[in-house]
Amino acid sequence: MIRRSRQVSSPHPNPTQPRSRLAKRKAIQILAHAARVMAPALVALTFAGVAHAQGTMDFSGATTLMGAFKTFAIYAGAVICFGGLIFAGIRMMSGRFQDAIPGLFGALFGAGVLGWGAGWIGSLTGQSL
Repeated sequence: MIRRSRQVSSPHPNPTQPRSRLAKRKAIQILAHAARVMAPALVALTFAGVAHAQGTMDFSGATTLMGAFKTFAIYAGAVICFGGLIFAGIRMMSGRFQDAIPGLFGALFGAGVLGWGAGWIGSLTGQSL
């Protein structure tokens, strides 16, 4: 009777490499996989931490800026209103009353910018006229 010897399979794929080199390669693969899995969560937590640090804001510069806008609205409204009245007055003195109507509407628009514009901007910042 002929006995056949049974081949014993090796527990690792390449029997010529030492076990420590395969173990290192497997550990590197596991660490790389863990880093790929955890990276999105770490990035999200980093941004969440930065977002919580933005708790205090100083709006004193915004109040100053809105004050400048309010001053501009007052001056611009006055210039538009005065320019419209001059335009309408010159047209009326020359006898062309129909040509003076756009100047009167310009003066009315300037008065609106002067009154409502500055009032609205002041209401946004709590300032009084």
